[in-house]
Parts: sequence; C-alpha cells; structure tokens
Amino acid sequence: RRPPKRHPPLAMLRWGTSARTAARVVARGRGASKRLMSTGARAFTAGAARPSFGKILAGGAAATTLAGLSFTVAHCAAVKPDWKKVRDDVKAILDEDEYDDGSIGPLLIRLAWHASGTYEASTKTGGSDGATMRFPPEATHGANAGLAEARKRLEPIQAKHPGLSYADLWILASYVAIEEMGGPKIPFRAGRSDRSSGEWCTPDGRLPAADMGTKPSTITHIRDIFYRMGMNDQEIVALCGAHALGRCHKDRSGYLGPWTRAPTTFSNEYFRLLIETKWVKKQWSGPMQYENADGGDLMMLPADLALVEDKDFRPWVELYAKDEKRFFNDFSKAYQKLTELGCANLESKGWW
Repeated sequence: RRPPKRHPPLAMLRWGTSARTAARVVARGRGASKRLMSTGARAFTAGAARPSFGKILAGGAAATTLAGLSFTVAHCAAVKPDWKKVRDDVKAILDEDEYDDGSIGPLLIRLAWHASGTYEASTKTGGSDGATMRFPPEATHGANAGLAEARKRLEPIQAKHPGLSYADLWILASYVAIEEMGGPKIPFRAGRSDRSSGEWCTPDGRLPAADMGTKPSTITHIRDIFYRMGMNDQEIVALCGAHALGRCHKDRSGYLGPWTRAPTTFSNEYFRLLIETKWVKKQWSGPMQYENADGGDLMMLPADLALVEDKDFRPWVELYAKDEKRFFNDFSKAYQKLTELGCANLESKGWW
C-alpha cells in the first residue's frame, strides 16, 4: 500500500510561513482536516505570535474551519491583475458612437467621482474603497442617477480579470478616461477592496448639489461638502474643472446640456468660458440653470457660477483660464487625493 502523504501541521502556519505552504494546507483542507485536529489547538497556543491570515483571493473572503478553529488565509494565493491589460480593456470601451458625444469617458469619471466624494474625514467613512454604489440605498441616491450605465459597461472587465476589485477598476477607469481624452496622467495606486453589502453605504446628501436656492447658500454648501472631505479652495476649483467634460441629462439630474463645445476633450475651456462668456438664466420649465447669451448651446449650473462670484474661488478660476498646464498639474493632484480618500491599503508607489 502506498503510504499516506504527510501534510504540514497547522503549527507551521505562523508568521513567516510562506504563502505557498499556507495555500497548500488550505487547498488540502478536506484531507488534512483530521490530521490537523490534533495539532490545531497546540498551533494556536504555541508562542506569542498568533497566525492571522486575511483573504485568499483579492476582493473576496475565505475562511477555513478545522476542528472548530476558524482562521482566514491572507493573500496566500492572491491573484494580482495584469494592470496593463486592464487599462487596454478600458481604452477599448471608451468610444461609443451612440452614447452622448461619442465617448463614455465622462460617464466613467462621474462614477469614480461620486464613489469617492462620499468621504467624510471626521468619521473616516465613505470614499472609493468598498465600491458601495453597487448596492442600495447608495445606488439609488438621486445624485447617482444614470451611473448604473457606467457600472454595467465595466462589469465584463471586472469579470475578466481575477483579483480585480470593483473599487480599483472604477478609479483606474476614470484615470484612463482622463488621459485618453487629453488630460493629465495620474499615478494609480491599487489596493482598494469591495464591501459585501449595502450596510456600508453612506447616507444620501454627501455629494455636492447644483443649487441651494441663493448664491450665498450655494457657495456655503460647496465649501461644506468639500471641506468635509478635507479639501481646500484651490482643490475645489481644480476638481470642478472636470466639467469641461460631459453634459447634464434632464432624465438624471434634471439639468440639460454641455458645459463646453468639446465635451470629450479635457482642457481648461470650462474656466475660460466661465470668465469670458455672458451667462443668462435659461427660460424653460426645468430647474434654474444658465445658458450662454450668444447662442444658448452651452449651460452652467448655479454652483458653477458660484466659483466666479466668490472672492476666494475666483482667483483660481482666473489662473486656470490662463494657464492650462497649471490646471492640469493641480487637477491631477487633487483628483488623486479625492480618489484615495479613506483608502488605507493602497500600494506605496503609483504608476502610469
């Protein structure tokens, strides 16, 4: 008879155990469980250092129970995505002739922005880590109307790449979209994980509103929202420059139209238009918004005009309207900060 295989005892699973050895023990869980029963208790009482292992697969949790002792396996067989292939897959879906202005890039940026902009520094809740917008109630918050379209388009990419979390994918997709539309390259740091249910969703109302009824109230609201995240006035204005991209939809936000005439090109055009264009109230049945007096083909929200009406915001608008290079640099830093808020386990160094 062939002698039975010898399995490493559970006592080997202490700090310093190689991932290969730990994964081998877990993989043999069924056959090894009886042998481990007699050694398990000793393993968890021997020595001051207790084995503490996290998840075996990135983005999911796996626990193995042996002889009544539960332990989780940390990154033993963790699969890391091929980030270049992920980037290429995102690039491949950006152009979509029948969607808005021919690109879903602005939509992907809005997804990442809204996932990140829920962060609250005082409670350390919200932010991009967790990808909680997959679940109600966050998925149904009014500010997130239409973003199911973005999540749907990214779903095949997430399914294609083992170890790729939704949270990392949403942020990387926005970085790729910004770069492909002519914007700055933003160093990406992976390490976000996915929450498993909606219990981690943040309350509605953490994202900026377009109008609070009066100019002073709207300006105060903008600061309240961004200061809650830990942003300053310069970062607020830089981040608003993303309105160079995309458009509003009446069936989502209630507002209608693009901010610029090149809504799929990242530029400082938004700031130039704010300064140089005469904006008048749009006469229509929808919510109060502004249109350009010289044609009515563009729009601005009350929150947009607040940037030129506030004495501390306006200097940054004027600077970015004149200096696109400075805007790109400041936006890159502010946007990376926004998308990393609340993320405790990111890689130490970013890459392009």
